[in-house]
Amino acid sequence: MPMRTRLLGLAFASADLLIELNAQGGVVFALGSGPHADLPSERLIGLSLPGILTDASAEALRAALADLSPGRRTTPLEIHLVCGEHRVRRATARLFQLPDLAPNISCAIQYEGAPYRVSNVDSSPVLTPVALLERARQVLTDPADARPLAVAFVDVEGLEAAAASGEAGERLVARVEAAIQSASLDGASAGRLGAERFAMLKDRVDQTDLVGEVRELGRSEGIELSPRASEAAIEHGGEPLNALRALRFAVEGCLADGGLEKPEMSFQASLTRTLREADAFRAVVRTRDFELHYQPIVTLSTGAVHHFEALARFKATSGPANTIRMAEELALIDGFDLAVAEKALGRLRRPGAGLMKFAVNVSGASLADDRYVEALLRMTASRPEDRKRLMVEVTESAALAELDAANRRISALRAAGIKVCIDDFGAGAASYDYLRALSVDAVKIDGRFVQNLDDNPRSQTMIAHLVGMCADLKVETIAEMIETQTVADILLNLGVDHGQGWLFGKAEAEPRTTLPSAEPTRRLGEVVGWA
Repeated sequence: MPMRTRLLGLAFASADLLIELNAQGGVVFALGSGPHADLPSERLIGLSLPGILTDASAEALRAALADLSPGRRTTPLEIHLVCGEHRVRRATARLFQLPDLAPNISCAIQYEGAPYRVSNVDSSPVLTPVALLERARQVLTDPADARPLAVAFVDVEGLEAAAASGEAGERLVARVEAAIQSASLDGASAGRLGAERFAMLKDRVDQTDLVGEVRELGRSEGIELSPRASEAAIEHGGEPLNALRALRFAVEGCLADGGLEKPEMSFQASLTRTLREADAFRAVVRTRDFELHYQPIVTLSTGAVHHFEALARFKATSGPANTIRMAEELALIDGFDLAVAEKALGRLRRPGAGLMKFAVNVSGASLADDRYVEALLRMTASRPEDRKRLMVEVTESAALAELDAANRRISALRAAGIKVCIDDFGAGAASYDYLRALSVDAVKIDGRFVQNLDDNPRSQTMIAHLVGMCADLKVETIAEMIETQTVADILLNLGVDHGQGWLFGKAEAEPRTTLPSAEPTRRLGEVVGWA
């Protein structure tokens, strides 16, 4: 594989380390930062990745490798890398296998903090928040497990200072983590949320004095700790999604940095709010009580309007991004994606729409089965000519788990005449994987690479390489969040095809084909074809 391709893979994966594994887990290529100073990335080549993990992590990795097939990617996998005697480092690994690389497997690794001391590298360290949520999902959806459960929040004031105080402090941190993990459900359901904050699933009837135990651990090492704990009940049965969502709020909201004095109260408030917002969202989808605003996307070489992106706008919400994220987490997004397409098609069919073309967003979660594609094709069956005026932008806010199945669905849309675009390219870990595995017509470059492009040669280089690769694949490029003519000119010189941003116009309730401009010769206001 060309080095440029691998570099792009690392850049767009947002990973600390990119490695390529053979079918047995051996490292055949490595680029980036090694897990610790004595094991830089170049020394990983020839080693077995399971061989430098704790026993539990190695077992989980082997299971993930065995389950992987060409065109598929795994969900984020928590691993613990061994960094010497009594030291491990938490990380998140994402595995994916491109058909043209099989049987080799690409692996992007992102570190979760620095190496830390443990009493035994093969013991069960506390989990990351992501792994804790996955553990909660397993417990709460197990029909055979009906124990009364709670989520407990543990703050250990003084632990961060202890960790920096030397060997005794590191030993104390390991002992505190072990005590909290041991007190959690089945001894394997505690997660670390920050330097001094933990959350854990526990049996409600368990009356272990964890606060007293942690305080005594500190005194035994000559270090004063001030632990405190609180808990809130969670329930089995009904819709397990509700409990999982509440736990997510508890982990990511209630105990955010600078968090709350009484997280158990916030936990219950989060549950109530989430249920209320879920009901409200279902009503919005059912009644179509939302609006679409249309933002122009222009051809950079001529300034002509090429098409419009249809963007949802909700009444009395914290913003469309938060509402969409909630809908994805609650598995409500597929119905909403179809409602957006329905509204966009209705506007296309109104008198005076001319040759306007619209792009609508679809979550990766909606492409998890055939329902979205089948419904969209039914929606356009009576007027198949409308399909040529429609583009679907696949967002990565909810990742595509099985790329071969997703590509089959995308191919069905393209065969019917509907264009497909990968949205926010570069924003997530799987962007490069998507481009290699999915047959699409365009990619939209994430705005973080575009903003302040005139002062960022690194971003310019990355975009130039992406444009070259897309040209080879006959895939068009769209840059978003363009705010100045200088940035637009740079993108044009780099070979980007189309642009979107406030320079050309904000999203408005009615699509505007004639754009205000100080340079009328650059922006003709003419709607042109896809090609």
